Amino acid sequence: MINRHRFTIGPGMRRGATTRAPIPTRLVSNEECLPLPQTPAQAQVERLTDAIGERAGKRLGLSRREFLRTTGGMAAALLAMNSVFGKFFDVLDVELVEAAAFAERQGVPYFIFDVQTHYVGSAYDPLNEESERKGAVTKDRLLAIRKRAREAGLNPKLAGDRGTMADLSWENFLREVFLDSETSIGLISTPPGPYPQLAVVPPKEMAHIRDEVNRVAGSQRMLAHGLVTPQLGREDRDFMAQQVAQLKVDAWKCYTGAPPKGHEAGWWMDDEAIAYPMLEKARALGVPRVCVHKGLPLGPVEDFNHPKDLIKAAKDFPDIQFLVYHSGFRSAAGLAIDFARTGEIPWTSEFCRMKQAEPKIDNIYMELGGTFSQLVTTHPGICAHLLGEVIGAFGPDHVVWGTDSIWYGSPQWQIEAFRRFQMPDDLIQQKGFAPLTREVKERIFGLNAAKIFGVDVAAKRNELPKDAISRIKMAYRGGATDPSNRIYGWVTG
Repeated sequence: MINRHRFTIGPGMRRGATTRAPIPTRLVSNEECLPLPQTPAQAQVERLTDAIGERAGKRLGLSRREFLRTTGGMAAALLAMNSVFGKFFDVLDVELVEAAAFAERQGVPYFIFDVQTHYVGSAYDPLNEESERKGAVTKDRLLAIRKRAREAGLNPKLAGDRGTMADLSWENFLREVFLDSETSIGLISTPPGPYPQLAVVPPKEMAHIRDEVNRVAGSQRMLAHGLVTPQLGREDRDFMAQQVAQLKVDAWKCYTGAPPKGHEAGWWMDDEAIAYPMLEKARALGVPRVCVHKGLPLGPVEDFNHPKDLIKAAKDFPDIQFLVYHSGFRSAAGLAIDFARTGEIPWTSEFCRMKQAEPKIDNIYMELGGTFSQLVTTHPGICAHLLGEVIGAFGPDHVVWGTDSIWYGSPQWQIEAFRRFQMPDDLIQQKGFAPLTREVKERIFGLNAAKIFGVDVAAKRNELPKDAISRIKMAYRGGATDPSNRIYGWVTG
């Protein structure tokens, strides 16, 4: 079901909608992988969260739905996950009914720099079709697609659909990322397209959203990716120069497994003929940050998504910082069986060993977007193993926070899950994994990315509470508006 750039939407799949639980109880697709069906354990978490919410809600005079949209609802979800998977989350029963207790357990706010956020524009074509007008999808076609999905009953939640993409507009993005979460700064990204200019969110639109959010905020809240497609050769390098000159992009996003139209296979980051001219151009343009999709096999040949090519590239370009998106995590499909048999996390474990064999490399960073969200809701034990491996191999100062939101809804549930996540004692003793201390989490949540992107954290901590978004957030919270608990990616029905 995987096509060249994104998966094909099947009749058993539907766009995510408002959920009952504050933490998703099924896998969500970020448009780069097929979402697996709900596991029995996830179904058990869902039922238990509902039951806890029902009981606690009655104590507070709230319906279950109302309760699950409070901080007590988040506590209920974490307690349910502890009950099903084992005690991975630091949460107490009292947090169900006492908001003050929940806030106390949260502790001092973190500086959170999310290096992988997603906005879905009104021109996005979820069927990957191209119109007669240079491949651009017309608004009428997009609305027709949604209308067909609604009338065919593929997603009952579309019954009240307004027929627009307003729910995925940049205003809603701002609400989900900045008002409903603790995110301080975000980097906007995009899945690929047949050409960079035809990506889900083209570079021009990513830069526009960055500039609009920063204009509203009156401070730097957003950064934006540019796109590179080195198989296009000089044409791509010229487009890189255009993106820097006109859009002032902050980093490059690339997909080694998703070739442009007309190419049947991907490329490798250590290919001296294809990739190195692009890397040299990135260096010359003064944007030495390359974020590369690795893992979550995307494109016609899965192997091109393996991160093994980054070892040589990082050695040959020590002044370029490589961010390995998804930490090279291959897939959740069959993971539990494979892990039980081998004790390995496909691709990620191998890449960690490759890095340990090259201890002098210090310009590769492992990013958690999509990977943490998938593993923490399906296999928290394997999630702990992955965190232990990447921190051990690359160091706590070379792991960066990303969420793949708003595909996964507001990033807040992931922030809360990671804040409360604990490394099990048996893994610390048997594997030598480092405890997930507050200092380690501070680095991962934001300090590492701030260093990569040249952000002065001390100055930001002083600046952000005074900007317009913080003032809007205070008024928004004062109005007692609850989070939407909505997800936006595709799920398997």
